[in-house]
Amino acid sequence: MRKFNFCAGPAALPEPVLQQAQEELLDWQGLGCSVMEVSHRSPEFTAVAEQAEQDLRDLLSIPDNYKVLFLQGGATGQFSAIPWNLFGAGSKQADYIHTGQWAEKAIKEARRYGEVNIVASSEDRNFSYAPAADSWEEGAGAAYFHYTPNETIGGVEFPYIPDVKSPLVADMSSTILSQPIPVEKFGFIYAGAQKNIGPSGIAVGIVREDLLDRALPEIPRSLSWKIAADGGSMDNTPPTFAWYLSGLVFKWLKAQGGVEAMAKVSVEKSQLLYDFLDRSDFYSSPVAVESRSRMNVPFVLADDSLDKQFLKESEEAGLLALKGHRSVGGMRASLYNAVPLEAVEALVAFMADFEQRHG
Repeated sequence: MRKFNFCAGPAALPEPVLQQAQEELLDWQGLGCSVMEVSHRSPEFTAVAEQAEQDLRDLLSIPDNYKVLFLQGGATGQFSAIPWNLFGAGSKQADYIHTGQWAEKAIKEARRYGEVNIVASSEDRNFSYAPAADSWEEGAGAAYFHYTPNETIGGVEFPYIPDVKSPLVADMSSTILSQPIPVEKFGFIYAGAQKNIGPSGIAVGIVREDLLDRALPEIPRSLSWKIAADGGSMDNTPPTFAWYLSGLVFKWLKAQGGVEAMAKVSVEKSQLLYDFLDRSDFYSSPVAVESRSRMNVPFVLADDSLDKQFLKESEEAGLLALKGHRSVGGMRASLYNAVPLEAVEALVAFMADFEQRHG
């Protein structure tokens, strides 16, 4: 019996997608072998890759002047790729907003290749909020402006998109496909797959074409967006199974009503949990109300000596992976697209019962 999985990543996948992959595992498209065993350049897999790209373009209404890339190295690989690809047009300075651990990792990597200007930080309140749009100014002549729309660990989500002069770069690993986004406002969007796209092993990049000629001349071949774009993301052998599964997820999302439908459900799921937390004296959310994430909901117990008991009982109740990140402690429920409303209802019911018995 499958349980409700609240893991932050690798995260839950839609059950129909898993069932289809199971059915096709030994004999894909009547070829007598799995999708993992065919050439990535075969007509059959090329069709899978092309359809996955088209479905993603449809879901996000990606304009024609943007390239869609299926990349290796996860979002972490793009922490390096971004400065390599954008510091070659003259400026080796970039603006970053610092909102937590993933922003910090991106900042540290960019500093290896150029100058980083921290235009805003929420460190003063333990990264519990997204800095307001009027609290910072862009640096002069920045090659790009980077921010993390949703911090998976801290559960902080930006309620706005920065309006900046330089190309806007966003790590959307934990929010992509959870709502419509105006792609035309961004220079580069990237996302690790293992939260809302598919299994780990692949990352998606969406890059405006005019940015493909701004790379440093010594860029490693495997990090070049232009080489990836020119080669259809197949300059070397891609993670074919992850690509195939991501394509199945895209089809599932379209069948659910697309990102518009996902946006409504994500609000319903997260609001159900936040409303319960706000009514309770036993649990609380450490995140500023205006910056609460729809995807990742951290919470703490008033008596942290009960944490181990909470985790033990929740797992026994079929509620998986509720332990908070090791760097912050407490609990965290990740409510990605594949987590159904029923899972959140079951979580709230368990939390209420636990509070009644231990409060």
